[in-house]
Amino acid sequence: MTNKTERFNAYRIMWVLVFFDLPTETKLERKIAGKFRKEILADGFTMFQFSIYLRHCPSRENAEVHIKRVKKLLPEKGHIGIMCITDKQFGDMEIFFGQKIKEPENPVQQLQMF
Repeated sequence: MTNKTERFNAYRIMWVLVFFDLPTETKLERKIAGKFRKEILADGFTMFQFSIYLRHCPSRENAEVHIKRVKKLLPEKGHIGIMCITDKQFGDMEIFFGQKIKEPENPVQQLQMF
């Protein structure tokens, strides 16, 4: 039973990834880009790479809540992508530092109050 439950959770738990390329040529553009980064960090996203942020969500419904929040924060200019993947798909990703493979970090357990 545990194996079946773990498999179910791997497909139910979601990761939301936000990728962006924002203009930073002027002082105002840098301020807007910095504000966007700070706002998604405040919503629980963590930096994966400089312009890729991710957030662990316990369900598809919870992921949708955070996707809606990001959409409300979108700056007027720039190129932004939002992707939602399962925990299983995220776990299949290979991550490297140079030529050395790095094991993915376990997500921080987030408590939910109902």
